[in-house]
Amino acid sequence: MALNKLKFNSINVTPAANEAIRFNSGANGLETASAGGNLIKIAATTASSSSSISFTSGIDSTYKEYVFFFSDIHPATDGANFQFNLSTDGGSNYNVTKTSSFFRSYSYEGGSTGLGYDGGPDLAQSTGYQTIYEASGNDSDQSGAGFLHLFEPSNTTFVKHYIANTQFYGNGDFSMNNFLGGYGNTTSAINAISFKFNSGNIDAGTITMYGVN
Repeated sequence: MALNKLKFNSINVTPAANEAIRFNSGANGLETASAGGNLIKIAATTASSSSSISFTSGIDSTYKEYVFFFSDIHPATDGANFQFNLSTDGGSNYNVTKTSSFFRSYSYEGGSTGLGYDGGPDLAQSTGYQTIYEASGNDSDQSGAGFLHLFEPSNTTFVKHYIANTQFYGNGDFSMNNFLGGYGNTTSAINAISFKFNSGNIDAGTITMYGVN
């Protein structure tokens, strides 16, 4: 196999943040370009006895992926389920049809553990809110955290896939790690999202929305 030599003046690799080295369009030199995968912060909302947290702007064709990070989400009601739903009309209605699957691992403070499929949060062509994690605790030191990843919400050809991974302190004094995957069964563009508990308010916590560049 022959080795090609690059001339010194064919290399344009001035250091810059969030950039990587690649071949240029002529494949005869090197250049720096965006490394991709950068998270661009769009908005953040902090709850204070809030019935829900909704993002009704910023979800558009600018990015193909959006990630929502949850930090110290604390319920007002003990044992409440943290949920989300999607909208195609800017938040006037949160009723996108969804199908999903859910599994989890857990460990109680008393020592018992488990891992397996949980059919309770699963949806099968349902327009209702999708549970992200269930049975959260409302003691003063209990909360939940994690992320929801929404793929190509503005695509008008395919359904809208999502995945979530969350960790929370449950109302039965246990640690639970949840894995959720599903899709919004619509070819209409998704342009809003709502988060809430199935019972009571979001007492505290922050949700931050990022676009993936």
